[in-house]
Amino acid sequence: MQPRMEVLPFLHIRSAGLRMLPGEDQELVNEGTYGKACALYLQAQLTARGYAVPFFTCEDWGWWVEILGLGRVCGIGIYGRTIDDSDDLDLCVTVLTPLASRWPWFGARAQESSSEIARLQERLRMIFEEDPDISILGESSQFPLG
Repeated sequence: MQPRMEVLPFLHIRSAGLRMLPGEDQELVNEGTYGKACALYLQAQLTARGYAVPFFTCEDWGWWVEILGLGRVCGIGIYGRTIDDSDDLDLCVTVLTPLASRWPWFGARAQESSSEIARLQERLRMIFEEDPDISILGESSQFPLG
């Protein structure tokens, strides 16, 4: 059983450069869970900014981009859906981390990692804002691709 994850605000984005990739259909766990181009993009962008990003993988809900060194399990969740039967994608991106530590005596460490995770969310927003080929359509605590 997977742990429940804390979900920070969702960033709803679009970009012609982050479309469905050739052969991506064969990697999907569930049909319609696209986002590999975004995972590749974020792996490169975050690595260039000093984050340890060892891998990404397709899950049953979308794409997971692993982030190491933040004091607890953390990653970027990418949810993508095709737009109008094309290779263009509506993408929803957020930082995901387990809801709570099992060990309450890690309190100070949890607070420290929480601020690092908040900085990661801010860095994620900045990466998208600084790229002229990416449009941020919105930011919400509610999943925007309903």
